[in-house]
Amino acid sequence: MTITTERKPLEYYVGLKYPVTLEASPEGGYFVEIEDLPGCYSQGETVEEAFEMIEESRRLWLESAYEDGLDIPLPRDQEQYSGKFFIRAPKSLHRKLDQMAKREGVSLNQYLVATLARSMGMEEARKSRSRRRDSSKE
Repeated sequence: MTITTERKPLEYYVGLKYPVTLEASPEGGYFVEIEDLPGCYSQGETVEEAFEMIEESRRLWLESAYEDGLDIPLPRDQEQYSGKFFIRAPKSLHRKLDQMAKREGVSLNQYLVATLARSMGMEEARKSRSRRRDSSKE
């Protein structure tokens, strides 16, 4: 059984609001990127110019992907998540994680969610420190 979804018109995708990341470039100007659209990035001398350039890049990216019949990802905030995902792990890792959860007095699910959240928080903090360190070198 093949499930097909009806493709929306190009203007639907053009009208979506994608989050934009803006970073000051060490050599001057600004780098802008739409992470949800792989390879969609640009730059500008000013913030205003960078946003104008990324808007043009976004439209060209969407038009090209649409014309080529490629799937166009929805913006992060529009994706629907169930809160469930499944992974496969070696039996030894599964056993160790279960043992650690029991030591903490929580379910394996609760332990994994807390561990993932803690890990993501540490990674975000590392990135933030790195950005501050890089901007202080300017």
